[in-house]
Amino acid sequence: MKMLTAAEIDSELSRRETEIDAIAATLVELDKHPGHNLVREFPPTGETERRWGPIQQAIAELWEDFGRLRTILDTARQTRRRHLMLSDRDRVELTQLLREKSFEVSREQIPLSRRTITGPREEIRYISLADILDRMRAGFPAVVEFLETVETVNAKVAAGVTPLRVELDKVGATTTPALRAIRDGIADLLGRAAADPLALASEVDDRIAELTEQLRQEAATLAELRVLVANWDDAVTKLREELEGLRQARTRTALARAEVQQKILTGPLPQHGDETPALRAELDALRPGEGEALHRLRARIADARAQAAADEQLIQGLLDRRAELRGRLGAYQARANRLGVGEDRDVMSANRIATGLLSRTPCDLAAVTRAIADYRGVIAQKSGRTM
Repeated sequence: MKMLTAAEIDSELSRRETEIDAIAATLVELDKHPGHNLVREFPPTGETERRWGPIQQAIAELWEDFGRLRTILDTARQTRRRHLMLSDRDRVELTQLLREKSFEVSREQIPLSRRTITGPREEIRYISLADILDRMRAGFPAVVEFLETVETVNAKVAAGVTPLRVELDKVGATTTPALRAIRDGIADLLGRAAADPLALASEVDDRIAELTEQLRQEAATLAELRVLVANWDDAVTKLREELEGLRQARTRTALARAEVQQKILTGPLPQHGDETPALRAELDALRPGEGEALHRLRARIADARAQAAADEQLIQGLLDRRAELRGRLGAYQARANRLGVGEDRDVMSANRIATGLLSRTPCDLAAVTRAIADYRGVIAQKSGRTM
């Protein structure tokens, strides 16, 4: 390697000293990083523990390499200060320190089987100042990425649960089992963020959103309970009206079911008993102030009404479909007469089939639908008009 001049040596020393000062500041900042503090305070587990092992080793190696840099530069500075004018010997020594592999990093005993009779007993490995800097530059990004991720997850969890804890304090964190479960969920999330943030990284937003929605629903329920208790008589009166609506819906459904079973060929129809008497008895047994019981009963009545409405819609829909088919057949009959094909033999035959199927008791709605479609097609064919 070319021997450096005195000016080149001074320039190299100045540049390397600037670099080592920057490295020292960066390593101190790394040591104080919130993510680093977190893994020191809360021993990592799971995925974070698995990744922390290599990162911890990388941090230790950064500090070891920093020590090697200081040793090389301190030696070079001392050599440079010995003489104002550098001799060739000094320049050779400084060139070796600054540019060549001059720092011993390891010694390993060479097994006897690998030695020669006159060969060395140890294998000594050296590294250059540039090699050390390259190794530090290569290892640094992974360390920063790990610590930044740990800090980001922990900060995101802290920011997400803070408003939840404030709201819990307002509504009373132990008021109901659901609120206690939310409180425990928050504690679990904080614990996981501290101990295994890397495993939590992909689900933080979803988990906070889930807890937020649970708290919103429970807070809304508590607000409803307060309103129910404060307006007890009105709430009970309204539920009695709901029960009467349920009874009427069940009555209409029962009548429609009987008509369908008589007039329409169908599979088993939904059959739900009338819950009105039992629900009314529960309502009568409630005492003012039993807000939770009234709230649960109101939900059950709402479910029963929804079920009754679905049953009624399904069963009445069959009757409505039969009436629709009857109207459609009548419209096609009138259309055939206007087009002058009503007396055509094929048209009349298709009409008789559709009319006969529709008049059957019980009638097959699917068969009637196909027959009317056939009737429409024959009219279009005979008249030459699009239907």
